[in-house]
Amino acid sequence: MSPTVPAPIQSCAPAWSPDCGDGRYRNPVLHADYSDPDVVRVGRDYYLVASSFTCVPGLPLLHSRDLVNWRLINHALPRQVPEEHFSVPRHGQGVWAPSLRHQAGKFWIYYPDPDFGLYVITADDPAGRWSEPVLVKAGKGLIDPCPLWDTDGRVYLVHGWAKSRAGICNVITLLRLSADGQRVEEDLGIIVDGAMVPVPGFCTLEGPKLYQRDGWYYVSAPAGGVATGWQSVFRSKNIRGPYEHRIVLAQGTTAINGPHQGALVDTPDGAWWFLHFQDKDAYGRIVHLQPVNWRDGWPVIGADPDGDDTGEPVLVHPKPLQTGEPAVAPATSDEFSSPQLGLQWQWQANPAAGWASLTERPGSLRLHGQPEPRPDNLYRAPHLLLQKFPALEFSVTTKLEFQPQSAGEQAGLLVFGYDYAWIGLCARPHGTDVVQAVRLQAANDGPQEIAVLREVVTGPVWLRVTVQAGGRCVFAFSTDGEFFTDTGREFTATCGHWVGAKVGLFASAPAAARSCGQADFDWFRVSSI
Repeated sequence: MSPTVPAPIQSCAPAWSPDCGDGRYRNPVLHADYSDPDVVRVGRDYYLVASSFTCVPGLPLLHSRDLVNWRLINHALPRQVPEEHFSVPRHGQGVWAPSLRHQAGKFWIYYPDPDFGLYVITADDPAGRWSEPVLVKAGKGLIDPCPLWDTDGRVYLVHGWAKSRAGICNVITLLRLSADGQRVEEDLGIIVDGAMVPVPGFCTLEGPKLYQRDGWYYVSAPAGGVATGWQSVFRSKNIRGPYEHRIVLAQGTTAINGPHQGALVDTPDGAWWFLHFQDKDAYGRIVHLQPVNWRDGWPVIGADPDGDDTGEPVLVHPKPLQTGEPAVAPATSDEFSSPQLGLQWQWQANPAAGWASLTERPGSLRLHGQPEPRPDNLYRAPHLLLQKFPALEFSVTTKLEFQPQSAGEQAGLLVFGYDYAWIGLCARPHGTDVVQAVRLQAANDGPQEIAVLREVVTGPVWLRVTVQAGGRCVFAFSTDGEFFTDTGREFTATCGHWVGAKVGLFASAPAAARSCGQADFDWFRVSSI
């Protein structure tokens, strides 16, 4: 039986669609921060997993039938472990680059936490419940694991190293695992050393994926840095090496910087494709799809106009498969009509009971105000409910009703990164005001500026942010839902720690507040502009 795929819940047209509608697609196929993608094909279904760092739930899973149109169907990690460690935001920590495989009728995800080690989880159905994480190998600096079930029945795992924790990097290590894939039987040492590659400036070798094809073992791994690098491939007849090297994808003459870190996958008719990310600053690491041609046992990824066997990204190309299914995209808008949050939402840490409710006021999302951590900086707040930027340009509108209990409480619509800004309501001794707040260098406790846009409002307010190319954000508000007033100040979104900017909702109170009120959001609507 095929794994189940939940029905779409998105009610508004997507802000970004890669499907040209004429048998072609345009890159990126995901204009959202699904970084470090890995993909597996099961029959005619494709599944993609991505890193999630400190965000909860983690390990997003997407489904496609054509490698172009993707829907978010699940998160494999409902809560981060260790539980207590991730009760507060751990920016840049948590789930780094995972791998996804299907073996013996099960789906397997190996994922790293650079501060704790390498984990594995499994499921019969990727859209269902996944097993609890098992720590396969403990240690600091172990990153980016990928397994291989060899033809002789042995199970192997490659991984990289994070210099920030381990003191070493630019090398790939091979482990032999137990038959159940849950523990290390033998450490086979370094099989690829970036320092030995005869390419000037070869560095930051990471994100390895391990494959077997036509009697060769392949280690596909990016190098050269997230924003500036390329995709390398190493091959050997022996899994332990020695390995030959070739650069198979680079920026070339295109504007697609650092095209690397991704997954090779085939189609039922024998064609090959490669999904990879591009670091796009505030938009995060967006996902591109490239055709693959095999020449003399090497993959050539993308177009190769000069015939040197190093490809460069394509921008528009015929789709891998013509399935006849309608174009889809990961959900963004939410009418809050379900008793559970949509899959597009993530918290900044493991959520506590009582942060949010979709049943106390059916048809609305109720956020119960939470005390801000000192020094009253949302960068350290775990209770922010956020989602990824979904397109180059888009707008978000929401309707808010606020019931504070004490002065200093606030709720609103937030754009979040190293810098953040929000528009919303703030309770003051004289009443509730519409305000815009901006905090630059929030990660370093930079000062916050608050501008009062309208004093003493009663009843609901409509809040809007319009995001234009370059992450330029303009906030606006309305008291009747029809006529909106711009704040008059443009804010430029920034990335966060290894992640793109996010947009979403919050309700908070001063750290010393004895009691907190609540904020009801009727809906959250994302539109193209």
